[in-house]
Amino acid sequence: MTWPDILRNSWDAIRNHKLRSTLTSLGILIGIAAVVLTVGLGQGAQQQVAKQLSSLGGNLLIISPGSATTGGVRGGFGSASTLTMADATALSSKTAAPDIGGVAPVLQSSNQSLVNGATNWTTTAVGSTPQWLSVRGRSLSSGRFINSSDESKAAAVTVLASDTASELFGPLDPVGRSVTISGVPYEVIGVLTSAGSDSTTNLDDQAIVPLTTAAERIVGGTNRTSVQNIYVKAAAPDQLSAAYQEATTILQGRHAITASSTSDFSITTQQSVLSTTSSVNDTLTVLLICVAALTLIVGGIGVMNIMLVSVKERTREIGLRKALGGTPAMIRRQFISEASMLGLTGGLLGVAFGVGGALILPHFISNPITVSLPWVAIAITVAIAIGVGFGVYPAGRAAKLSPIDALRSE
Repeated sequence: MTWPDILRNSWDAIRNHKLRSTLTSLGILIGIAAVVLTVGLGQGAQQQVAKQLSSLGGNLLIISPGSATTGGVRGGFGSASTLTMADATALSSKTAAPDIGGVAPVLQSSNQSLVNGATNWTTTAVGSTPQWLSVRGRSLSSGRFINSSDESKAAAVTVLASDTASELFGPLDPVGRSVTISGVPYEVIGVLTSAGSDSTTNLDDQAIVPLTTAAERIVGGTNRTSVQNIYVKAAAPDQLSAAYQEATTILQGRHAITASSTSDFSITTQQSVLSTTSSVNDTLTVLLICVAALTLIVGGIGVMNIMLVSVKERTREIGLRKALGGTPAMIRRQFISEASMLGLTGGLLGVAFGVGGALILPHFISNPITVSLPWVAIAITVAIAIGVGFGVYPAGRAAKLSPIDALRSE
């Protein structure tokens, strides 16, 4: 008997017992669908985190000031005023820091009231330099960004984030119009495109002003000479580590720091956050895949049970085939092919349900689901392997039946 004949007979045997075959494939179907969705959730979460971190600026280093001590109580990192505009200027030196591609110092003040006629909105005023746009990886939907002329004149101009512009001006284009910040009118010169939010901040709800403007008109006092953060962009992704070392060396030299343990600043990278988050996602994905694997094992046991029942029911058929010259190898191939077809059917249906779930579920949950074609191929292969693996024992029992004993059975 040729392989086409064996496959045709196997398909006929499965089709003649539709309900039983469907129930047998159901366990494999659920396991494969779970694998596709689990891997998709894990990869979708990683992509979402990567997208959120890229919205903060690619290849980004965030330099924060150290801790302050007040009345003998030490504050956390960021509570001191140890970073200055001069530090940012030093980091911009191509001679001392060739691997740094851009520097953007930031001085901001929260809970600033912006007023447009009878409409008001409270947001964060962020003072920075013209390099902020490229360092943070942002873009404009209309107008222009602050320039060196605005910076040198401490001009009363602002660039609004998309949500802030919408709250103050509704559907109108705010470019060229005026808003009042702390009682001072500012000309709106541009609007940022939407960037979503990071773990702590809505990036679409802020007003960007020149750094000098923020220092003189908004913050004032003794804090006008310091900056709250310095954003540093590496010249290229593979130069992030070098940029980190250069920034550390420059700031330690400027602040007369001889040991890292006494540094009055800290540097964090977005890549470290991404690596940590990815590690957590990978662990959860592995855990869920293990659960799905248990479902597949249960499905495989179901295949074996049904094939054993099939061998019992078809004992006379097996005896007749052997009496007519059928070899044990041919009988074994017959039942293994039936088991593999059950596995393949369950695998294909499981992939279909998994892909369908990946398209539908994101409408009801906040996480995207990414369908991975390599994992789809792996899932189908595993389904077939389970069918074959759990079909070997029933096939072996069928092949060992004596023709005479089989023909005598009722």
